[in-house]
Amino acid sequence: MGRSNGPSLSLYTIKAVIVLDSEGKRLLAKYYAPDYPTAKDQRVFEKALFDKTKKLQSDVVLLDNQVVVYKTSHDVLMYFVGTLDENELILSAALQAFYEALSMLLSGQVEKRAILENADLVFLALDETIDDGIILESDSTQIAARVTKKDSADGGGIPITEQTIAQALRQAQEQFTRSLLK
Repeated sequence: MGRSNGPSLSLYTIKAVIVLDSEGKRLLAKYYAPDYPTAKDQRVFEKALFDKTKKLQSDVVLLDNQVVVYKTSHDVLMYFVGTLDENELILSAALQAFYEALSMLLSGQVEKRAILENADLVFLALDETIDDGIILESDSTQIAARVTKKDSADGGGIPITEQTIAQALRQAQEQFTRSLLK
């Protein structure tokens, strides 16, 4: 059996997910491939990425023989990094799903302050979107629903995006009361 010279097919499509602020400082980064093993290597790559994309109007760039799709929102830049032979449409669909899920979870405020204040939700959304470089979900509604899903014992079966303020407050009060009684 001979080796194929065509692109290799793999479920591992994402090499890294990076979220930077408007000054190029890291808010979130998850590297799934060993291309940048040290924090210093990662910072150098992130700086090069930020410098290349901060003034561009496109949403796809090539950097260090990698395809990078990115999205800008207020004071945040989000990047999904893939291999050179990766389909940028797949990367872009995953990035868009992650962004839309964050928008639902953060009440439309996908910005630095909201991301830092709700880092737990952001990391959960990322984990529901990508696991070890494999895209798990590309439906933003499903991602947001999984992040906000409660056990049936919690009594909170309504996703946070569909709750009224009164329902959310009541649910928070019930959880707080239960935690005090334990």
